[in-house]
Parts: sequence; structure tokens; C-alpha cells
Amino acid sequence: MKQRHEVLFEQLETYRRLVLSVLEDVSEEKAEVIPKGFNNNIRWNLGHLYLDQYLWIQAVTKERTVVPNEFNQWFGFGTSPKDFTNRTPSFAELKNLLEKQHHDIKNEYGHRLEEEFSPTEMGMHTIEQVLIRTIFHEGMHLQTILDIKKVMAENTEAKPAR
Repeated sequence: MKQRHEVLFEQLETYRRLVLSVLEDVSEEKAEVIPKGFNNNIRWNLGHLYLDQYLWIQAVTKERTVVPNEFNQWFGFGTSPKDFTNRTPSFAELKNLLEKQHHDIKNEYGHRLEEEFSPTEMGMHTIEQVLIRTIFHEGMHLQTILDIKKVMAENTEAKPAR
């Protein structure tokens, strides 16, 4: 594997570890809270991060990924925790999926990072480009999670979504 690809996977792992580290003091109950001014909760953000990387890989490769179809209904753009069912992965399950995702992607797609595909609407035409984009996206949701935690700490009256 090329050095830049190793660096890319190190970055994916580092940023994912950062996301997971800010969750260490978050309980299942707190992960369900939607503070005033927010559309989603921490649990939704985790499912969305997991889904997003695979959606963009699927968008560029046009190949089915390992993500169950229901993830789009629960964590896709425009969804909310109100769309959750009893089959929606728990906070703990989502953390477990996120912990291993970069390894799974490396194993499945690491040898195909430079393979050329038809460009997406954003002009990306390789898996490498998609993964770079998802690092930016991960940072945006990390900040959202931090903001939710800050508001919850300031407002102990926030209530769970369900």
C-alpha cells in the first residue's frame, strides 16, 4: 500500500478515535437527548457517521456495501430519531460498529483506493477521494456532538427524545 494511503487510513482511525473518546462519559440515556435548537441526538450522529462513509463508497463504486437498508431510514440525510424503531442499533452497538469501520473499509477497499469510477455529483471518482471527504464530514459531526454535550451540561432539563 502506498504511503499516502497508509496516512489516509491513519487519519481515518485517528479522527474516529477522537469521536469515540468524546463519548466516554455519555450514557445511553444522554445519547438519546435532543437539546433545544438541535434536530438530532448523539445516537443519530453516530449512525449517520457510519452510514455516510459507506454511502459515498457506494455512490462512487455503484456497488452494494455492508450497511443494512434500514440505516438510510434511520440515519440518512433528513432523518431524525423519530424514525427509530426497536430494530435501530443502540448507542453501544453504534459505537462498536464505528470502532471497527476503518479496519473493515481498509480490508475491503484498501487495494482499490485509486480505481477510477464515474464521478459523483461532487466530482469524486476514486474511493480515496471519497474517504478524504468523509474525514471532513466526521469533523463536522464531531463538533455537533461536542455542541450537544455542551448544551446538555448547561441545561440539565433536556429530556430524552423518547
